[in-house]
Amino acid sequence: MAASPNLGHASLVMERSLASGRGGRERGQAAVESALVLPLTLFLVLGSLQLFLMFQARVMAEYAAFRATRAGSVNHGDCEAMNHAALAALLPTLRPTTNPDELANAFGAVRDNRFGDGYTTSVTGIENEEVVWIFRERPLAGDIPNVEDRAFDARFSEPMQLQVRLVYWYPMRIPFADWVIYRAAAASMGVARYAAQNPLLLTEKADWRQESSDTLTDEVLSRVRSNVSSRTYLFPIQASHTMRMMTPAKQQYFEGSQNCF
Repeated sequence: MAASPNLGHASLVMERSLASGRGGRERGQAAVESALVLPLTLFLVLGSLQLFLMFQARVMAEYAAFRATRAGSVNHGDCEAMNHAALAALLPTLRPTTNPDELANAFGAVRDNRFGDGYTTSVTGIENEEVVWIFRERPLAGDIPNVEDRAFDARFSEPMQLQVRLVYWYPMRIPFADWVIYRAAAASMGVARYAAQNPLLLTEKADWRQESSDTLTDEVLSRVRSNVSSRTYLFPIQASHTMRMMTPAKQQYFEGSQNCF
């Protein structure tokens, strides 16, 4: 007995419907999987770029600490000379400096130790923020004679040393990666716990926290806390250097403040 044409057509329609349903479910599953994996994939790409730039800034901060200490050593501990030397060393991490004009413009934008007008970055609202903090840990103002110390470099005297700790407030400029890295770092410093949705795994809640930081001072932690509140992603990169004073330290450069910011 021959099969009914209508029955064959119905069977074909049903097979197509089932195939369409399976295809729809597979597409829906792929869309869900993509939504879960995309943030992590995006962070791996952008985060790698941001971390590379931060490693470069770390190296330049070490060099800036040396240059600032050297400038203070040969200029009686003058803060202005130290700041300018540090800022000049950090220019490659701030703006392009491939020719003399760009170099001059880049230094002019930060010469007062502020992110001045014309500074191009994805970080907004930082025009009046300080670029570097320079802590002069030695000598202390009380260790410096009121009169010129002609014997400061005598052969048998204890040499005076200039000890410098520099904090470079590096502007993170890679979108999404800047927020994730800064919030995670702030939590690890004990500044601001993060317990909201995990940006790297949307199906989970994050719990980024740590009790305290032993490597950062209260001033630095306070500014990081303020940066988190204002979404200003300026990351503190620390470096230090010590050098023998080549010129005697002068009271006039230490009376107002022990630090250069």
